[in-house]
Amino acid sequence: MSAPQPISNLTQAFEKTGLSSSPRNTVSTSPTTSYMDQYKPSSKASKTLKPFSTGDVKILLLENVNQTALDIFGQQGYQVEFLKTSLPEEELIEKIKDVHAIGIRSKTRLTENVLKHAKHLVAIGCFCIGTNQVDLEFAAKSGIAVFNSPFSNSRSVAELTIAEIIALSRELGDRNMELHNGFWNKKSARCWEVRGKTLGIVGYGHIGSQLSVLAESLGMNVLYYDVTMIMSLGNSKQVGSLAELLNNSDFISLHVPETPDTKQMISTPQLAEMKDGAYLINNSRGTVVDLPALIDALKIGKLAGACIDVYPKEPRANGPHFNGDELLPFIDELKSLKNVILTPHIGGSTEEAQSAIGIEVGTVLSKYLNEGASVGAVNFPEVSLRPLDLDEQNVCRILYIHHNVPGVLKTVNQILSDYNIEKQFSDSRGDIAYLMADVSGVNSDDIKNLYTELEATSYNISTRLLY
Repeated sequence: MSAPQPISNLTQAFEKTGLSSSPRNTVSTSPTTSYMDQYKPSSKASKTLKPFSTGDVKILLLENVNQTALDIFGQQGYQVEFLKTSLPEEELIEKIKDVHAIGIRSKTRLTENVLKHAKHLVAIGCFCIGTNQVDLEFAAKSGIAVFNSPFSNSRSVAELTIAEIIALSRELGDRNMELHNGFWNKKSARCWEVRGKTLGIVGYGHIGSQLSVLAESLGMNVLYYDVTMIMSLGNSKQVGSLAELLNNSDFISLHVPETPDTKQMISTPQLAEMKDGAYLINNSRGTVVDLPALIDALKIGKLAGACIDVYPKEPRANGPHFNGDELLPFIDELKSLKNVILTPHIGGSTEEAQSAIGIEVGTVLSKYLNEGASVGAVNFPEVSLRPLDLDEQNVCRILYIHHNVPGVLKTVNQILSDYNIEKQFSDSRGDIAYLMADVSGVNSDDIKNLYTELEATSYNISTRLLY
C-alpha cells in the first residue's frame, strides 16, 4: 500500500483531469435541469375570472378584521365595508341583504334568522378558529360556503397558556394587584416552579399539541386526552379517559371546540376528580366550563387558581360592560376570588396571529369568489379545478350547488351537451352537492342561456357562472 499523498497533490491531480470546472472549495450543487422539471408547477399566469349576474362584489367585514384581509380584497377590486365592532341583529340583517361575502370573528352571530335575509351571500369568512357562531347547516342548505382559520392563531393561544400556567403557579395576578394598591406582600408559600409538574391537555389539536411541546421545554410532564387516537409529540402521553387525566394533572388546560358533547364538560363531578390544589385554564369556549361549579371549587380551596379567557356570553365591543348581565350575572364573584386571572378573549389576539388569519381567510374567500374553489370550507363539499390559462378564450366556469339526489348529473350534462366540457368535478357532503365545470366555445348569449337553464332545474340551490 502506497503512502498517503498530501491533499494538495490530490487536488492538483484531479484538476488536471479536466473533470472539475468549479472554483476550488465551492459547495457542490445539484444539476440545473433534470427529468423532474416536467412536473414542476407551471409559472404561466392564470386567467382572472369574474362573477356573472351578481353585479360588483360587496364584502362586509366586522369586528376589526386585520388590515391584511382588506389589502387582499382591495387588490381584487371588491367593494369593502369595514366596521370595528359587531352589529345588533336588526342592523346586521339590514347590512347583510346586499353583500356577497361577510367576514366576522367570534362575537357576530349568523343565525338562520339573519342568513335568510342574505339574498346574495355566497361565502362567510370566520377570521378565527371557531365556527359555532354560524348556523352551518342552514348556510350549506342556502348555498353559502363557510371558511375559517384553523391554524394561524395556534401559537398565540399556546404561548398565552404557558404564561398563565406560570402566572398561576406564582400567584402573579394577586401580587400585581396588591402592589398596584400599595401593599407589599413578598411570599413563597403556595408558590411553585412549573418544572416537574404535570400538565393535562384536553384536546390535542393544533393548539394542544403546540402547548405540549412548549410545556415540555419548561421541564413539565404532559398528559393529554382526546376523543381520537393522536400521535404524541415529544414525551407526552395520551390517556384513556378524562377522569384519568384529571386525577393525575397539576394543571388542566382546555382546548376543545363548542359542541353538545363539550358543553359544561367540566362541572362539579369533574372538578371533584381533580387533584386538591390543582389549576384550571379555559382558553377554548365559554360553554365548556360550568362557571358556578368552578366558583364553588375555588371558594372551598379545592382548586388553587384558574384562568378564564372565554365566557358563555361576551360583549360586542370593547368598553365598560361589567354592569348588568352582558357578560355574566356572577362576574363579580369571579372578580373577588384569589388567584383567578380573567382576560377578555385574547387567546389569539396578537399582531402575528391576526395578520396571518387575515391572509389565510382573505385568500380562501377570494379563491372561492373568483375561482369557485371550496377547499377548506367547513360546511361544504371541497371542490377545486385547476385555473384557466390566459390564452384560453370563450371559456365559462360553472359553479352549481344543488341537492344531493339522483338524476342531477344527467340533467346538468344534458344542458351542457352542446358544449365542449374541458374539465368537470363534483362532490357531495350530506344533502348538499357541488359541481364545477369549465366549458369552452361559449359566447355571451350562451352564458346567459346556461345560467337560465341551470337556475331553472328543480335541484338548484345556487348557480354562479365565472368567465
